Amino acid sequence: MSLVLHGIFLVIVGLLFIAGNLGNGFIALVNCRNWARRRKLSSVDLILTMLAVSRIGLLLSSCTSMLMASLNPELWKTANMLKMIFLTWMVTNHFSIWLATSLSVFYFFKIANFSNSVFLYLKWRVRKVVFWMILGSLVILFISGFLMNRAISVWLLEFQNMSRIFSSETSLQFSTHFFIRINLFLCIPFPVSLVAFILLIFSLWRHHKRMRPHGPGPRDASLAAHVRALQMVITFLLLYSIFFLFLIIQIWNHATLENTHVIWLSEVVVMFFPSFHSYTLILGNSELRQAWLCCCGRGAGGSTPQGRGTS
Repeated sequence: MSLVLHGIFLVIVGLLFIAGNLGNGFIALVNCRNWARRRKLSSVDLILTMLAVSRIGLLLSSCTSMLMASLNPELWKTANMLKMIFLTWMVTNHFSIWLATSLSVFYFFKIANFSNSVFLYLKWRVRKVVFWMILGSLVILFISGFLMNRAISVWLLEFQNMSRIFSSETSLQFSTHFFIRINLFLCIPFPVSLVAFILLIFSLWRHHKRMRPHGPGPRDASLAAHVRALQMVITFLLLYSIFFLFLIIQIWNHATLENTHVIWLSEVVVMFFPSFHSYTLILGNSELRQAWLCCCGRGAGGSTPQGRGTS
């Protein structure tokens, strides 16, 4: 039964890997094609492209470490491999989370409508806000990377016998330190996106209250923009919450070495976030959605008469 479950686990991981690279690769290819045609990219498209590339890297690092742990566990226990796995995952996951958070902040400043002078100042300089936000996240990345690399080096010096590194006691110590760093550095983007989400709801409520005396118009562009932005942000928050919860479960079970099946389940759910969030981004962007529908139409053998239409 264990071999059957192990095979099912590898198949699911492979499907998530293919689905994630398909969605993220599509975003990157469409935006690169648009850049080649126009010689410029909008801020949203640039963030989406960097996000897609970071998630392809995240899926590659996650899938590689899982396969190595499943097929050749001894290779996973070497010093250089340990550093490479954790640091590669940390870098790609960092950009995946922070770029998605930057996208939420960008949508908030572009769509929300407040008369506050500080908000208006930041709204007019939203590109600089996002730039400095990403630049500031690099400081966090360097600090977390330095701490993680130093911790691994100290553990390797303390335990010269490589077979002892992943004993029950040292595994718990290693995962506890990793758990603290994960909580410390991955918790920061969540409240930022949550605040953007709450303020978007408040902005939508104000807009609805202001427009109610005039009756519903034939097409309220601001209302539609608010709803689309809220859908994007709430999807990110939900997927990020699930990702973070199962990441904690995964680290804890690795630490206690208790339940292999729970570890497998948590690894699958952790991969679900970078794999399927790309499809919500495609559906939430009219240009990407239209390109996706055109590709699906060609794949089905039909032609799309609305070729360049927007929705």
